[in-house]
Amino acid sequence: MRLEGKVAVVTGAARGLGRACAECMAAEGAKVVVSDVNADAGAEVVAAIRGGGGDATFIACDVGDKAQVDALIAGAVAAYGRVDSAVANAGIVNFSDFLELSEADFDAVLRVNLKGVFLTGQAAARQMVEQGTGGTIVNMSSINAVVAIPNIVPYVTAKGGVNQLTRGMALALADKGIRVNAIGPGSIATEMVQAVLSDPEKARGALSRTPMGRFGEPEEIGKVAVFLASDDSSYMTGEIVYVDGGRLALNYTVPVKE
Repeated sequence: MRLEGKVAVVTGAARGLGRACAECMAAEGAKVVVSDVNADAGAEVVAAIRGGGGDATFIACDVGDKAQVDALIAGAVAAYGRVDSAVANAGIVNFSDFLELSEADFDAVLRVNLKGVFLTGQAAARQMVEQGTGGTIVNMSSINAVVAIPNIVPYVTAKGGVNQLTRGMALALADKGIRVNAIGPGSIATEMVQAVLSDPEKARGALSRTPMGRFGEPEEIGKVAVFLASDDSSYMTGEIVYVDGGRLALNYTVPVKE
């Protein structure tokens, strides 16, 4: 198993992409700290991992709060003795017309989606430096770091920032043996996306921009997180890996099969 003996912290792990990352990393042998603001759902993920023979524990954390992030990393060390990998996945979205978007809503999204990635990466990296054995950090970006959607401006702004933060972190930490990369998902069939695309017309619109003609599955993101956390990606840092069914390569829409 590619992560045997490693300890991984995954934020926003109670559902969706975070849950998939936690479960895939556990399946590859990692001891996983499942973190989220939703304690009940987080406990369900821990139970599922343990039920499958894995090792996991839950620590509640609001990633926009430095004290809580520091406590998360300290809790991981208390539980498992070290931190080898951190997946900064926690994120929120706000749907608003740009002219009606409030300052508070803009700030709230950046607090979680950008500041939270910074705080998680910094706290994890400090622990990795103290251990002296290097480590990996995986940030969750999006294709919306590159292509914008007008009614989620704070989200696309934050994800663009995540890309540059990933590169800056990678350069700052390379000589410490810490690799930092990001994943940029396209349309993935998480609970959040399914709720948005419950409207058949919206679903058709998303598929018309996806050459592979389907939504991705959360596990397809989790497997990339495993790759980036493992020695299989040992010469990669500062990269954003887009997992999008070909969407960013497309400059036209494709017909959706009936």
